[in-house]
Amino acid sequence: MNRSLANRRMPSNPLQLALVRKISSAIGTEEKLTTPIPGLSFHRRTACSEPCSASYEPSIAVIVQGRKRVELGRNTLIYDSSRYLLTSLDLPIVSHIIEASEAKPWLALLLKLDMSVVRELLGRGEIAPHPALADTPAMATARVTAEFLGACARLVNLLDSPADIPFLSSLIQNEIIYRVLQGEAGARLRSIATLGDQSQRTAKAVAWIKTNYALPLRVDDLAHLAGMGVSTLHHHFRALTAMSPLQYQKQIRLHEARNRMLSGGLDAASAAYEVGYESPSQFSREYCRFFGQPPMRDIRALRSSGAVAEDSTI
Repeated sequence: MNRSLANRRMPSNPLQLALVRKISSAIGTEEKLTTPIPGLSFHRRTACSEPCSASYEPSIAVIVQGRKRVELGRNTLIYDSSRYLLTSLDLPIVSHIIEASEAKPWLALLLKLDMSVVRELLGRGEIAPHPALADTPAMATARVTAEFLGACARLVNLLDSPADIPFLSSLIQNEIIYRVLQGEAGARLRSIATLGDQSQRTAKAVAWIKTNYALPLRVDDLAHLAGMGVSTLHHHFRALTAMSPLQYQKQIRLHEARNRMLSGGLDAASAAYEVGYESPSQFSREYCRFFGQPPMRDIRALRSSGAVAEDSTI
């Protein structure tokens, strides 16, 4: 890497340096640490990764060291210590770490979003509305401001005073969400959380598929659930997720089948039936097309590399 480029990526903000030290100390040599603070986890990698299919939950991902690329449909997002990643819906994506090493591991924190908390904050009417850009997806990056980073640092610092966590963690998390809603990526989160908004009604359809992925999908019924016409649903669904409802269901099914084979020891046919496929051969074709190799060969490769069932990581 060009030395000047590497120097530009060196953390220089004192808060960022402190977060690097805090997360490094807490996580040690592990790849993931679930902290005592509700919804907060730390993540670490010591090498760049190959593209990996995963499913992201509504969350705020903050990298304090390193870089990562995420692909949602045809949209590509790159984020590092200067930009955080906001995910406002459950989304199947492809991600890979593009900057990490033993000497300077990729380090990040993930804060899961509770949409009821987002709605409560919006209900106070104290956050100035920002109009959402038309047809923007439910995943975006935004600039890490000093105020946002300061709130993140205060949340992490609560680990040094566990007795304060029950009272203060929710207050600081509310501030972080407030900073996000005020930022450049907050408009889409606002629209998804606002009852009656078309994005929020489309999000209901997304949530139904995520929960009922093994059931047959009738787009007419899905549109009725969302309270909109079929063509309108298709338009808004693709805008938020970068895919159609059927494509979304397929990817959720494939992810779930992969997890069941990897962690539950199922064979390909059993996994296919459990996630809603009626034809194991169709499942194998679609699995190979999506993951790059047949099911059991893929699972053997994952096990040999020490992989575990997919988590909603960053």
